[in-house]
Amino acid sequence: MNNDKMEAIQAVVERVSSYQDGAPEGTVEDELRNGLVEAGVELDDADVRRLAEAIETEHGSISADTVLG
Repeated sequence: MNNDKMEAIQAVVERVSSYQDGAPEGTVEDELRNGLVEAGVELDDADVRRLAEAIETEHGSISADTVLG
């Protein structure tokens, strides 16, 4: 994955992570998908789910590169 794409993914992850606490189930994944579309980045469903799960589980700073690596 190229650096520009990973930077765009990380920006979306950080935005979603910042307001995920207390969000209804499914919201994090939906917001990730919406953010990725806005950023013009495509990820397969499995990668989106892995990122959403990491955000929901970690409740903190998530490295998209580490999760997707």
